[in-house]
Amino acid sequence: MYTAMAEALPLKKRALRGRRLVLVDIENEIGGAVIDEAEAALAQHAIDEAICLAGCDQVVIGVSHIGVLPTYLGWPGCRIVVRSGPDGADLALLEVLNKERIAERFDEVVLASGDAIFADAVAALGAAGVSVTVLTRIGSCSRQLRMAAGKTVYVDACAARFGGVA
Repeated sequence: MYTAMAEALPLKKRALRGRRLVLVDIENEIGGAVIDEAEAALAQHAIDEAICLAGCDQVVIGVSHIGVLPTYLGWPGCRIVVRSGPDGADLALLEVLNKERIAERFDEVVLASGDAIFADAVAALGAAGVSVTVLTRIGSCSRQLRMAAGKTVYVDACAARFGGVA
C-alpha cells in the first residue's frame, strides 16, 4: 500500500525510555530561602535518600534570585530555574512542566514540593501516562497535590534542621 505521507510513531514511543525528571522546589524543602550552600547540599542528600537519585536523572531546581549561587554551589550539576516574587520558584518550575513537553520526554517525574499550585500539571502528566511521585515533608502536602500524584513519599529531614515552611 502506498501513502503520500510518512506515518510517524507517537512522540511518546519515539522518545528515550526510562528517563526520570526530578523537579525540586528547594525553598519548600528547606523551609525558606536558600542562603547557604550547606542548605542546598542537605536538600540534595535528603532527596537522594528518599528516591535514590541516579546519574542519568535530570534535576531541575526552582529558586528565587536570592538562592541562585548557594544552590549552584551546594547542588552541582543541576539545572536551576529562577523567578523572584511570591511563588516565584513555583512558577519557574510550572513553566518547565507546562512548556517543555515533559510527557513526551520522560517516563517518570518526581516533584519535591507540597504546594497545591502543581496539582493540575501533575494530574495532566498522570493522564498522559507519566508516573508521578510527589516528595514532600510530613504535614506539608496539599490535598489536591496528594490526590493528583500517583505516589506520595514523605521526607522530614530538611525542614527539621532549618525551620518553617516556604
